[in-house]
Amino acid sequence: MKFHTYADIQEHIKSGNSVSEVVDHYLEVIAAKNQELNVFLEVFEEEARNEAQRIDKKIANNSAGKLAGMVIAIKDNICYANHEINASSKILKGFTSQFTATALQRLLDEDAIIIGRTNCDEFAMGSSNENSAMGVCKNPIDPTRVPGGSSGGSAAAVIGNMCTVSLGSDTGGSIRQPASFCNTVGFKPGYGRVSRYGLIAYASSFDQIGPFSNNIEDSELVYSVMAGNDPMDSTSSTAPVTLSNELKSSPKKIAFLKPAIKAQGIDSEIEKYFEKAEEKLTKAGYEVTWVEFNWLDYLVPIYYILTTAEASSNLARYDGMHFGFRDKSAKGIDDIYVKSRSKGFGEEVKRRILLGTFVLSSGFYDSYFGKAQKIRRLVKEDTEKILKEHPIIALPTTPSGAFKLEENTDDPIKMYLQDIFTVQANITGKPAISLPLMTDSQGLPVGFQLMADSKKEDELFAVSKEINKLLLA
Repeated sequence: MKFHTYADIQEHIKSGNSVSEVVDHYLEVIAAKNQELNVFLEVFEEEARNEAQRIDKKIANNSAGKLAGMVIAIKDNICYANHEINASSKILKGFTSQFTATALQRLLDEDAIIIGRTNCDEFAMGSSNENSAMGVCKNPIDPTRVPGGSSGGSAAAVIGNMCTVSLGSDTGGSIRQPASFCNTVGFKPGYGRVSRYGLIAYASSFDQIGPFSNNIEDSELVYSVMAGNDPMDSTSSTAPVTLSNELKSSPKKIAFLKPAIKAQGIDSEIEKYFEKAEEKLTKAGYEVTWVEFNWLDYLVPIYYILTTAEASSNLARYDGMHFGFRDKSAKGIDDIYVKSRSKGFGEEVKRRILLGTFVLSSGFYDSYFGKAQKIRRLVKEDTEKILKEHPIIALPTTPSGAFKLEENTDDPIKMYLQDIFTVQANITGKPAISLPLMTDSQGLPVGFQLMADSKKEDELFAVSKEINKLLLA
């Protein structure tokens, strides 16, 4: 028994089988694999079984929601009322959420079953899932390699057949990069399309919740349920949510981002794949144009200046005074702050807090943070110029396939450069998706990334489905 997509589960139920059997299947897989891979930090075994029984009754009464039977795992930075949430950090170990994230609640309202919370880089800061206080998560395709980050556990759960769909968060590629490494579909909605209420903040002007799945249809379905305005999030969009099947036609003009596809250091097989993709798409009636983009080398510096500045502010609340970890040896308020934060946060989180505090400090604000904001605007303007002429931008998700465990842990700059092709969508607030279409010279999966303009998720899904069929043919 294997449920690759939600359609498989629906077929299983229509054949007279139960949701309880679906949940039991996933629990068996988790029990067999999780000790080696460290994907799940907590499995809601009893609760998932009880929910399955409840939904079976609703199905029998023809009152089940549109996600009945879908089993979902959630990243350990998405709040779920009365469940522990750590953001994979020692500083929040033992903390229980008092409320449920809006995006998650909307899935629960449609009878999705939450099977557990997955490992991630601490406070979503990382590109390998090696920065977790709860231990390293491994890639189910090859356990000697990383699953990507920061949502590595969520990507691994899907490709490891431990759930139907999983939720991650994407601040600079934290859904798409693990999707690339784990050969899944990873979708980042445009900024504001999915409520951030109940998502532990890393960088508030970049963060977005999105799904991992084994096909595009499941990602679109989950997105359509989660998306929409939320009074609890003032940055959430009021624009209506439309689906790809509501479009009369999908865009036929695509921009291949030349500096990314032909970037120095990128696997040569990736460039060859895009050249072959151009041939197939052109034959199918697409107009493919190779476009220049002058900001590629600036994207990672902009991203790390701005996100660390926001993180410095957002993570100030974890001070050892109000909740979470407090160092018992501390004496006095100042000592509590210093020792609790020094021992409670991991090295990567402390590195980013220090960098963010520096770029916001007096004398350096204009030199770093102020300039980065100005360049962010220019990047957005130039990206929108391309999208005005070509509704879809295509580029690799990552420069190569998944790297070995511990290969980049001693070189933060090399690790940060893993985000070079994904941060553009977060800097500009555009929706983007990683499709599992390519392999590198080592035979490892590499994502084929597509980006659309704001509030054009429907067009992005439509083109993704067409391209997926064309390039797999």
